[in-house]
Amino acid sequence: MTYKDYYNQELKKKLMDELHIANPMAVPRLIKVVINVGAGEAVTSKGVIEKIQEQITLIAGQKAVVTKARKSVSAFKIRMGQPIGVKVTLRGDHMYHFIQKLVSIVIPRLRDFRGITETSVYQSGNLNLGFTEQTIFP
Repeated sequence: MTYKDYYNQELKKKLMDELHIANPMAVPRLIKVVINVGAGEAVTSKGVIEKIQEQITLIAGQKAVVTKARKSVSAFKIRMGQPIGVKVTLRGDHMYHFIQKLVSIVIPRLRDFRGITETSVYQSGNLNLGFTEQTIFP
């Protein structure tokens, strides 16, 4: 059973009962997952962005997009339009597949993992997780 089916068949009903929601469309749900990597070392060395883009594409299963600087910042030696990161936006089945991989494989592999803190969930309902390395993804 995929996570999408599990959510629609079991979790949605439990959330409706627990949160006392009558309308099934008002139940919280996943809309999108954004994987974002900032590459500060791309300013000094060439080829870093391509390597990161290649790795994120393998992790996400979808082609990564190179992000460029919006403004010039002299303190960081960044010029406007210079490539500084990589991102992927996942929706639909790709998103649920990534969440399944994250929850069942990646998070159990983390060393000294003590759960997700409440401060990583914003008031609007967004969750922000940060990883220092991508080698934990199979």
